[in-house]
Amino acid sequence: MIVPSKLQQGDEIRIIAPSTSAKILGDTGVDKAKARLEEMGFVVTFGQHIYESDLFSSSSIESRVDDIHAAFSDPNVKAILTAIGGFSSNEILPYLDYTLIKKNPKILCGFSDITALATAITTKSEFVTYSGPHFSTFQMEKGRSYHEQNFLKCLTSSDSYSVTASSYWSDDEWYLDQENRRFEQTNWKVFNEGEACGQIFGGNLSTLNLLQGTPYIPSGFDKKILFIEDDYETRPQIFARDLTSLLQSIHNVQALVIGRFQRASQMTDEDIEFILTKIPCVKDIPVLYNVDFGHTQSMFTFPIGGTVKVDTASKKLDFWRF
Repeated sequence: MIVPSKLQQGDEIRIIAPSTSAKILGDTGVDKAKARLEEMGFVVTFGQHIYESDLFSSSSIESRVDDIHAAFSDPNVKAILTAIGGFSSNEILPYLDYTLIKKNPKILCGFSDITALATAITTKSEFVTYSGPHFSTFQMEKGRSYHEQNFLKCLTSSDSYSVTASSYWSDDEWYLDQENRRFEQTNWKVFNEGEACGQIFGGNLSTLNLLQGTPYIPSGFDKKILFIEDDYETRPQIFARDLTSLLQSIHNVQALVIGRFQRASQMTDEDIEFILTKIPCVKDIPVLYNVDFGHTQSMFTFPIGGTVKVDTASKKLDFWRF
């Protein structure tokens, strides 16, 4: 597995919109996110077509593919951030030039619907991609320290590093009201104790399941550490069905790490433990849940295709060799 070069101060980050158009962010949101990344020491540029917006608030397949190819082909671009998530990044997968992308490995980071694009590139072009903040995340004014610190840990250093639980979390609509934030204390939770080490795959569960039966999911999808999360549209029964479907296509999962659920999903600890108790293949592996990634804040960045050690006793994730 190829590891893209890490970011350095002064490097150019290209913003693309492979799913929902960046138009949804508005001028103020774009300006805030750009300014914050520049404060962190980076140069921000934008794909040619990211503000195009159709009936489904996206752009044409051709426009999205052109911006991806342009970003990977440009030697000045050192990392690529997705503007925001959405519903349609899987539409573009058959039209990408994975040979071109493989010849120009560089950081690609985003989450949610971007799981389809990131997993396809890791599978077909054989390099590590990253599940972490969108460009839009960097317009956040309060409660940003955890995601920014872990973004930099993951993407600017080749050293191994550890992640533990954030001291706060929020599920508020911060992008609508930056001042009146609601934060609560939090911690990761353990379903099964243990330690495991292996290669990471995962991201947004419902998006990852779209790739089953396609060439864009690893054919040797076994002996992995599986990271999964889902958004407000899921429900306990839907999550149970989707998780069961994915696990039936994988052999010998080494550990399971589940991101924190949004309140609208109506998922409780009792629901999570009931779901996990019913699945035989997770009864004897380490399982953490309520972990800091997905659609709530805080969130850390993790390498898809990288290596992690899961330790439930210390509630710690050690990322290395990526």
